[in-house]
Amino acid sequence: MPPTKIPFITLNNKTKIPQLGFGTYLIPASKAHELIYKACKQGYRHFDTAAITKNEVEVSGGIVKFIKEEAKQTGSSFDEIRKQFYYTTKLWNDDCTSHEAATKGIDTCLQKAGELQYIDLLLIHSPLMGPKNRIATWSAMQDYDTSKVRSIGISNFGVKHIEQLLFWDGLKIKPVLNQIEISPWVMRQGIVDFCKKNEIALEAYSPLTHAKKLADPELVDIAKKNGISPTEVLLKWSVQKGFIPLPKSTSTEHMASNFNIFNHKLSEEDILKLSHPEAHQPTGWECTECD
Repeated sequence: MPPTKIPFITLNNKTKIPQLGFGTYLIPASKAHELIYKACKQGYRHFDTAAITKNEVEVSGGIVKFIKEEAKQTGSSFDEIRKQFYYTTKLWNDDCTSHEAATKGIDTCLQKAGELQYIDLLLIHSPLMGPKNRIATWSAMQDYDTSKVRSIGISNFGVKHIEQLLFWDGLKIKPVLNQIEISPWVMRQGIVDFCKKNEIALEAYSPLTHAKKLADPELVDIAKKNGISPTEVLLKWSVQKGFIPLPKSTSTEHMASNFNIFNHKLSEEDILKLSHPEAHQPTGWECTECD
């Protein structure tokens, strides 16, 4: 079990998601299976992958390996332990060209989830396929078997993209969350405020800025003041802002230390000092303003 109790956020469909996940972007398939298994042993229960990362089979396989071992050791059933895990994947743009294409894409994602049996959260990876195909894709997602795809959401969507979905007269299921890059240097306040107003949760990928800001003087000062690492400060900032951070780590030591964020709290002064709402310094993909 996790070394520290991880809080949950309740989504707008009343399901719950752990407020700390494990990102798998750029983890090669050759290493993903064992790394994810190790992350499970360290206490992670929330994993985020995608069709484009080409490691879905290995990520799900690492989780399954751990669940089977845990079931054997504890005498619990596979299904009982599976319920402790939260598995997210995403449809890539190539699968978002029509209702039929999206349905086939979901089928493929589900096949790659393997013995996990279902997907806890499926996201549209980006809005880049354009308005017509975004609607067609969402239509396929909300029509899919809800026992196989429990929740659906979006990623890298800006306000105008979300508005299109919310104002579509065929909408039956509202996105449960929007996964975007968020850090103190790319706070996206307009998107954040809009999502919160519409009860759409926010996941923060690249919460550690791909290590580009770990030597920032203000960040280092706050870390020293609190007796924690700059990495822990960034994750704690994200959690205290109400986001769901998705750090990635290949080190078991760092995996374990990430749980420390639930054992301390930053002051409001520290939060304000670290926040830069005027900045826009994404460290990765930026498509929230596309048509």
